[in-house]
Amino acid sequence: MPPGAVSPNTVATRILGLDPGLRITGFGIIDISGSQLRYVASGCIRTSETGERPLPDRLKTLLEGVREIIATYHPGIAAVEKVFVNVNPQSTLLLGQARGAVICGAVSCNLPVAEYTALQIKQAVVGQGKAAKEQVQHMVKRLLTLSGEPQADAADALACAICHAHGSTGLGALTSPFSRRRGGRMLG
Repeated sequence: MPPGAVSPNTVATRILGLDPGLRITGFGIIDISGSQLRYVASGCIRTSETGERPLPDRLKTLLEGVREIIATYHPGIAAVEKVFVNVNPQSTLLLGQARGAVICGAVSCNLPVAEYTALQIKQAVVGQGKAAKEQVQHMVKRLLTLSGEPQADAADALACAICHAHGSTGLGALTSPFSRRRGGRMLG
């Protein structure tokens, strides 16, 4: 069997990672089977390639783009990065609307949605929550054995999918912010 191929006897879960943005929304699709991760596809949904368009049109592009990706690749779940509070309130509101359109695109296709903070994603992929974008790109390349580093927004989306894969299988499972250590054991 070729490297990265999934055995016909093994059930794989297909995860769609989404990194919402109003101009560029990254997407990344991976399969997980046991502890094996396999790259499927990645790219970007662009909403303003030919100048500024009205906000409703851009949100529609995001919604339809997510639906098209789901129709093409048939993921079983979507993992979406949570919005962080930005210095500029207007930017935060616009990002929140883009994120809402992306989530609506997923749930309108009856896809469950998991949400992760940037800190959780970086912790799961790089091992530290304060990792730089370049470190995330490099680790995504290594974890998925890609020939080159993916574009930044696609890498963030793939990292979100990897975070979900790791958290849902126990591979570096994410701990609750309420967990604490006592005597070498995790308490929830």
